Amino acid sequence: MKNLGKLFLGLCIFASSVGFSQTDSKDENRISLTAWVPAGIENMPVKARKNLENKLTQVVTKNGLGGSPFNTRFIISANVSLASKDILPGPPPMHAYNMDVTLYIGDGFEGTVFSSTTISVKGVGTNETKAFMAGLKQIKPGNPEIQAFVKTGKEKIIQYYKDNCDMIIKTAQSKADQNEYDEAIFMLTAIPTACEECYSKAMAAIQPIFKAKIDNDCKVKLQEATGIWNAAQDMAAAEKAGAILASINPDASCASQARTLSNKIAAKVKQIDDREWKYIVKDQQQESERIQAIRDIGVAYGKGPKANVTYKSLW
Repeated sequence: MKNLGKLFLGLCIFASSVGFSQTDSKDENRISLTAWVPAGIENMPVKARKNLENKLTQVVTKNGLGGSPFNTRFIISANVSLASKDILPGPPPMHAYNMDVTLYIGDGFEGTVFSSTTISVKGVGTNETKAFMAGLKQIKPGNPEIQAFVKTGKEKIIQYYKDNCDMIIKTAQSKADQNEYDEAIFMLTAIPTACEECYSKAMAAIQPIFKAKIDNDCKVKLQEATGIWNAAQDMAAAEKAGAILASINPDASCASQARTLSNKIAAKVKQIDDREWKYIVKDQQQESERIQAIRDIGVAYGKGPKANVTYKSLW
């Protein structure tokens, strides 16, 4: 528990050192939005849809928020309506589109809009795709109207965490009770430092969940390594078992047992091949390593298939 107390303190110091400003350069300290453009926008070519998604990411990052590499609850999305569509005489004939592009920030899980704004643009090109892309190019992330739109969305997201913090933490704890530790940690590490009070509560809640995870992992790995070594006490078994034991978190409850087995294997390796043992079960983990381990769990889960979600449209 002493190490866990240090872990919580370390996480809190880390949070305060980076500050709660959304202008921080590190994405993990920002409110993150996933840029999402649904496939069903009428008459919009696939290439133009991808271009719009990239534009939304620019809007997010240029206005001090974090663009997420994986699916988050909160999204920035857009719908495009054609106000007019003309063919201008050539050569070559040109496609001229007047478009209303409505931007949205909201809860993609619930389909709730937090902020929206409409930008009218005109695009001209030799084909439909180029006309769309020419129009989308006119959307400027630094536009005051867009900046106000992002600011409102950010404020609503912070308010969401204030209103739902206890529920998020209880849900994460429930996941942990079902041995879904990675998802629980993902949920809690997704809370941005901008939501100061909720972030602090989440960091405190992570302590026992992380401890339960590494204890569970230790038991599984120790059992696996023991089975491999007992089945064939040769160099191949030593290599396999040693690699497993070395991956055990030194703060886990059964780390001392893992260390004992590792030393036993090392002695046998010395006897068999007069070789030094390269797999070491660490005695302790540095504070920075613990913090990074927690973040890595959340990021890995977010990028994995289990975190895939289906968003609801915001219009």
